[in-house]
Amino acid sequence: MTESGEKQEPKVDYTKAPVVLAANHVSKHFKLPTEQATGLKQAFINWTKGIKGYRQQQVLKDISFEVHQGEFFGIVGRNGGGKSTLLKIISQIYYPNQGSISVKGKLVPFIELGVGFNPELTGRENVYLNGSLLGFTAEEVDAMYDDIVSFAELEDFMDQKLKNYSSGMQVRLAFSVAIKAQGDILVLDEVLAVGDEAFQRKCDEFFTEIKKDANKTVILVTHDMDSVRKYCSRAMMIADGEVEAIGDPETVSQQYTLANLNAEEAVEQQKREERGGYPNGLNERCPILRTYAISPRICKSSDTFRFAVEYQYDEPDDFYIAIALHDIRRGGISYDTGMKTFKMKDHGHHVAVFDIPLNIFNNGEFRLIASLRIPNPNDDQQTDAVGVAVDENACTFVIQDERNRNYALLSDRALTMTQVDDSIINI
Repeated sequence: MTESGEKQEPKVDYTKAPVVLAANHVSKHFKLPTEQATGLKQAFINWTKGIKGYRQQQVLKDISFEVHQGEFFGIVGRNGGGKSTLLKIISQIYYPNQGSISVKGKLVPFIELGVGFNPELTGRENVYLNGSLLGFTAEEVDAMYDDIVSFAELEDFMDQKLKNYSSGMQVRLAFSVAIKAQGDILVLDEVLAVGDEAFQRKCDEFFTEIKKDANKTVILVTHDMDSVRKYCSRAMMIADGEVEAIGDPETVSQQYTLANLNAEEAVEQQKREERGGYPNGLNERCPILRTYAISPRICKSSDTFRFAVEYQYDEPDDFYIAIALHDIRRGGISYDTGMKTFKMKDHGHHVAVFDIPLNIFNNGEFRLIASLRIPNPNDDQQTDAVGVAVDENACTFVIQDERNRNYALLSDRALTMTQVDDSIINI
């Protein structure tokens, strides 16, 4: 049982199952043109000068891993890391420059929605066309056809031309062909958010069921860490064409989240360097003000998040530190300490440490923004901001807890609604 009282699925040791897909020291590069020879003469001149006319981009570097039968295997990584290239090699769309991929069983790739569909053909004809492209015979497609159409909920439209379908109908049909095809290994690239809400619920039920089938193997590339934690038995993170981490989905998803946070901070730092002078929000009176994490930046609701505010204020006036908690995913300010809550005693360059309990929050991504404030000369209840710690000087952290939901800000432990007895009023 989990802490929330839900029944926890027993963990399966997939290492005892046979290996159905293995990548052995796979490397892949592409040649990107740098200059174009306009004729034989220019091509000869370039050759004599040693100008190749292209540069080599190394996309994958010595990738090795194994996937066992029955696994739901996740592949994550930031854009440009090599995930989609790896999937295309697995699907035999690309071939590696070095190394090899071995597959045991029927592999059904679903790399891009609607690839292979012909808008001039009917929905029925497109199902058979896609089936043949995936390597199925007409008889095999016959056996799968009813399941495909039923899942897509398009029984009344299969004899209409695809060009008359809405975009949502086309997505449902393409996705249904992929997941209902009777393959042994299903390869999916960023497709868990297809269709409307009702269709997504149906897909969720499908993936929950397919996890229980010991003969079906799924390889999923996604940026959605909730899906990785929910569905995957193992996960792998690729960064700069190399395997950065492989193993427990929770650990891998946390490493991916940290990589995103670090990348965002690097972008903000670059912007600061390009601007020159004081960071955004700061000035000569308040040249230093930044908020940074002391605790790990990926937390559970049971944690207390500890952070620090570094500041420099040399003027003799009274001054305060105010802190606002911003909800990045949902938007808005979740909490604000108030303008005069923390009166600082020490002028000059110092660090103040703060704690924030997280037990009332659901999962999410949050940002702490500090401001240094002085009393307003005209209103003793107000303060004026001298500096604000924004961009790279703000502190971002993430709450990930299996007890929580992702939608609302407050957890069920913080707030529950109850129906009052005899509360139905007849009018």
